[in-house]
Amino acid sequence: MQALIWIVRLLVVLFLVWFAVKNAQPVSIHGLLDQAWEAPLVFVLLIAFVVGMVIGLLAWVPTVVRQRREIGRLRRTAAQLAAMPAPPAPGGPPAAEPGVGTHGI
Repeated sequence: MQALIWIVRLLVVLFLVWFAVKNAQPVSIHGLLDQAWEAPLVFVLLIAFVVGMVIGLLAWVPTVVRQRREIGRLRRTAAQLAAMPAPPAPGGPPAAEPGVGTHGI
């Protein structure tokens, strides 16, 4: 199984290297106030990918923080419930009849 995983990793790396070689031509990025920046296309795509991942992770952080707070609150509630004594059963334990053993004999 490990060999198969390494073969897949090698294929992914070879594909990325091939993609980078095929997209090495320079592109011009135009910004505000007539600013221009030239870089290889593969570098621009990599930067766009990384920026997208960072924005996605930053959008995900509030959800994770809210879920962790909720988990902590639920754990505290569960610990408090576990520490409480069990309520008595309704009606209590059945009383044994006089002269009758525990096995009904």
